[in-house]
Amino acid sequence: MENNLVTISSIIVAIIFVSLAIFQELLTLGFPLAEFTLGGYYKILPKKLRAISAISSLILLFMAVVVLKHAKIFNGLDFLPSYVLMWIITIALGLMTLANFISQSKKEKYTMTPVSAVTFLLCLYITLA
Repeated sequence: MENNLVTISSIIVAIIFVSLAIFQELLTLGFPLAEFTLGGYYKILPKKLRAISAISSLILLFMAVVVLKHAKIFNGLDFLPSYVLMWIITIALGLMTLANFISQSKKEKYTMTPVSAVTFLLCLYITLA
């Protein structure tokens, strides 16, 4: 039963990471969604910050692969230290949850805080299981 919960949790986390990667790509393309990120200072992300968004989307996709690898859903990339990477991802998500919670942007606070909090809790469960 526990293995099934880890599998389901890992798939949910991977879907969240891929969804956030798509969101980051939309920011990179200039969609007016920047109020949901980086403190909500911009409506459309400035061109200088779009590169950060593009890099973030790649990192999020890598994180999805790590989660799926750790749960043994994805085979291959055996050189990845998934246990260590899962702890890094989990700690980063905890910090992101705090940052989103104290954001001045209501849009970021009320959308990204719950997303990052749920993802943090799921990653913590996956890592500890």
